[in-house]
Amino acid sequence: MVKKVFLFLIFSFVLGHAQAQFTLGRTSDREDRKAQKRKKINALIRQAEEGTLVYTKQSVFGFQARSNGYGFLYELGKMKTPLKSNIYRVELTEIKHPKENKFQNLSNPFLFISNPYIYGKVNNFYQLSLGVGQQRLLGQKGNKNGVSVSWNYLGGLSAGFLKPYYVQVEDSTGTGVRHIKYTSKDSALFLGPAILGAGGFWRGWNELKVKPGFFTKTSLRYDYGRFNEVVSALEIGCSVEYYPGNNPIMALQPEKSLFFQAYIAILFGRRK
Repeated sequence: MVKKVFLFLIFSFVLGHAQAQFTLGRTSDREDRKAQKRKKINALIRQAEEGTLVYTKQSVFGFQARSNGYGFLYELGKMKTPLKSNIYRVELTEIKHPKENKFQNLSNPFLFISNPYIYGKVNNFYQLSLGVGQQRLLGQKGNKNGVSVSWNYLGGLSAGFLKPYYVQVEDSTGTGVRHIKYTSKDSALFLGPAILGAGGFWRGWNELKVKPGFFTKTSLRYDYGRFNEVVSALEIGCSVEYYPGNNPIMALQPEKSLFFQAYIAILFGRRK
């Protein structure tokens, strides 16, 4: 009986010691993980105070005013090193001809419902582009209230869309109104004095012509956001787009395949 009690006490001691070691090990691992997490958070706080941009990925939206039009963009960035990120960018833009001017037919009896029109415009020229490139950090913020400067460069494929531009004109008999686009048959009427107004934005979408092309772009980005998790930036750059063949935008004007434009963009977004 004494022997059994003795063995029981020894077994209980060994089991208790093992449980204590196991619990101590789990506690130690948990404390190590907490310490590493605190260390990482402190490092991020210190980097934010010093103006260092550190993130896993960023999502950016923006509007750009171009020397020959306008556009909207979405960009996804993934940081590879503290000084370099890969960027993937989608843009929807429109190229306008420098000769475009809006007019209003003041003699139109239906003035209150007519739209201003662009005299001689043959097509709206829209572009949808997908680009891949890199963003390289040139200068940190210095502090959380400073400005970081980055250099972006990218290139990729683009699809151009030519949409016929319609105008309202008086019927040749003077009994009604017609909506016409520029054709050799109606060129005299399209460019004549009988224009009442624009034909409307929604006309011509079922007549789109697709023009495949490609582009390249470079820019400087100035990020003035106070907090590193928020993107508030101004981007200034230029791009070149090429669409083989002729891309008529205005009647009686030379048609182009190569388009160069400078732009300025306002950007906003978030980082993680």
